[in-house]
Amino acid sequence: MSPIPTGRLFKTDEGGDLVLTRTFRAPAEDVWASITEPERTARWFGPWEGDAAPGRTIKVRMLFEEQTPWYDMRIDACDPPRRLAISSLDEHGVWHIEMLLTEADGTTELRFVQHLDSVDGIGDIGPGWEYYLDMLVSSRDGSAQPDFNDYYPSMRAYFQKLTQ
Repeated sequence: MSPIPTGRLFKTDEGGDLVLTRTFRAPAEDVWASITEPERTARWFGPWEGDAAPGRTIKVRMLFEEQTPWYDMRIDACDPPRRLAISSLDEHGVWHIEMLLTEADGTTELRFVQHLDSVDGIGDIGPGWEYYLDMLVSSRDGSAQPDFNDYYPSMRAYFQKLTQ
């Protein structure tokens, strides 16, 4: 069965916020570890190295991309276990990302937000984040890892339509 896109786009004065959520039956501290500890991020995104602190830059290896490149990511804010804000600059532009965790009754919601300067290219960006967040889910629950080909290009039209 093909995954169903969940992303939403909220227009802002600066462009838009692409928002995706995932819910986990786990405390916020455990989900926080999955998005911040290098041995756990390696399971769904890639490991990182460096001195992780607000204002510092770490190197992240994108294990599930062609040629597994390393990228610099700046930690803009870190409020464990509630908020992590990071940014990076690459050939595709500047990426501003926040991961916000809220916990209630033993369930934690991860709200992933990419702050976009422009909604151009959202048809390519959205499916990638759906894939990575589903990789996070599979890394936590032991289910089979998703296949990126099930996300792109099939989800492209869904995300492009969000801009209309």
